[in-house]
Amino acid sequence: MEKADIKSMNLHELSLFVEELGEKSFRAKQIYQWLHQKHVSSFDEMTNISKALIEILKERCVLTDLKMETVQVSGQDGTRKYLFALADGNLIESVLMRYKHGNSVCISSQVGCRMGCRFCASTLDGLVRGLTPAEMIDQIYQIGKDIGERVSNVVVMGTGEPLDNFENLLRFIELLTDENGLHISQRNLTVSTCGIVPRICELADKKLQITLALSLHASNQTKRMELMPVANKFDLHEVIDACGYYFEQTGRRVTFEYSLVAGVNDTNEDAAELAGLVGGMNCHINLIPVNPIKERTFRQPEHTAILAFKNKLEKNGINVTIRREMGRDIDGACGQLRKRYAKATANKG
Repeated sequence: MEKADIKSMNLHELSLFVEELGEKSFRAKQIYQWLHQKHVSSFDEMTNISKALIEILKERCVLTDLKMETVQVSGQDGTRKYLFALADGNLIESVLMRYKHGNSVCISSQVGCRMGCRFCASTLDGLVRGLTPAEMIDQIYQIGKDIGERVSNVVVMGTGEPLDNFENLLRFIELLTDENGLHISQRNLTVSTCGIVPRICELADKKLQITLALSLHASNQTKRMELMPVANKFDLHEVIDACGYYFEQTGRRVTFEYSLVAGVNDTNEDAAELAGLVGGMNCHINLIPVNPIKERTFRQPEHTAILAFKNKLEKNGINVTIRREMGRDIDGACGQLRKRYAKATANKG
């Protein structure tokens, strides 16, 4: 019999499960708090649960507990990049970024990715599988335990396309924001997508208060197809319309992520075209100087070119920021650490 994934259950499901075992439903809340407030690594740590019930839980359930393989710490800004091993031996990355407003964690939603974006290291080996809700949330729990501080903001922007793991993403959001768990506000959660239009609309209809970030990276359909294979399936204007629908349904301003690549999408013409594309929308553009990865030839524009691009957008009344580079002295881009670690381990073998 397949074991139940207890950390992926919401409180209602856990109550039903506990009652099935012949226990009183209040036990579910106790177990839930051990999992989602105290972040225990084993059932044996649940000191107010009877030994008999603990034995049944061990027999019937799997308790997701990610193993920290390695952590890189930036000497520049204290950014911490984690590599976690899953129970099946797969590896995933997460990043802790420290800001004045609190600790922000960037998590992965899949092992690998099938979206094929040209500037991304995560997608070089394709998709292995989606993460369970427990594997997603445990990245935050493990980092919180490691630093001994509360995590206040979460971005689902690491390896994987979150909307390609849609149901598990929704359950993860439910667990993360539940008042019986970490109780992080929906407004402190950002989900990034490369633009799967039907899923953006489905997410909009849920009327959550999370921030949607679209990986835009180009100002026209032709360039976007060159950089992002998903653009072959969903036209740029379809994607922009879906983002408009998201704002209509939720009242939440959409963020457009735009990786600036020297000589590819950083010209004056690109800036003018981009301003025309999103002009009039309630949005924010986050300019990201591209993180070089050795498997690709992309490089960052000069700082003056980045500022000129930003100024052009601002002159058109668009709200723009340049993402502060964090962890540049460690394996900053998604997928780099996992790839390097896997290669080093293979060479040892």
